[in-house]
Amino acid sequence: MARAAVSGAAAAACLTLAIPAWASTTIPLHSDHKDETAAGFQQECGDERFANLPDDHDGWHFVLPGGKESGGFETLSLTFNDGIKDVTVTVPNAGDAYPDALYPAGQNDDRVIHAYLFTPAGWTLVDGSATVSGEADKFNLSHTCAGHDDTPGTPTPTTPVPTTPGGPESPSTPGGSGTPTPGGGGGGADDPSLPITGVAGTGIALTGLALIGGGVALAVLRRRRDNVTFTS
Repeated sequence: MARAAVSGAAAAACLTLAIPAWASTTIPLHSDHKDETAAGFQQECGDERFANLPDDHDGWHFVLPGGKESGGFETLSLTFNDGIKDVTVTVPNAGDAYPDALYPAGQNDDRVIHAYLFTPAGWTLVDGSATVSGEADKFNLSHTCAGHDDTPGTPTPTTPVPTTPGGPESPSTPGGSGTPTPGGGGGGADDPSLPITGVAGTGIALTGLALIGGGVALAVLRRRRDNVTFTS
């Protein structure tokens, strides 16, 4: 019983010490990339993630610079102005009218450092923030692909459905498979074809603590059962 209790306490302490390494950090958008339009920023429409960008939409590629200490994107909150009012878009969010996707750094690196978003053409990126799993200072707008705003006035968000030769894709996944082309704000290695999102470290830690507690309890119950004796 004593050994089981000590082992459980030691494992729980190790998990507790590891939790701060999984803590999330909120970082701002690079100040030089605020108040930008897709047409006025560095455009790279050859990025394969923009292959299915509708003509009346702008494509945006954001990147998290730095090494492993920067972690990866968990969520982004981006504020645009549509010419009349500010609109805040959350990435990822499959429930809104703006297709988006997160992609990892590369096939051998599961850090999610690429974020893509499609918005109606002509919007201005006002500001933004991101929650990341590491300790980066900021994130960048890497490059864009400008669409054509053929209906000046009050923009009406639509829900375009990107398609590929193999069939329709989810509106929450811009483009098809391929490698994003690094832009002025940063870049990355070859990407798998499917977007992924990170795993919450806090949930993993809590599950581990629950399993440790259950193991200790079972060990104690078995010890008590083994020590039961009967007298006549």
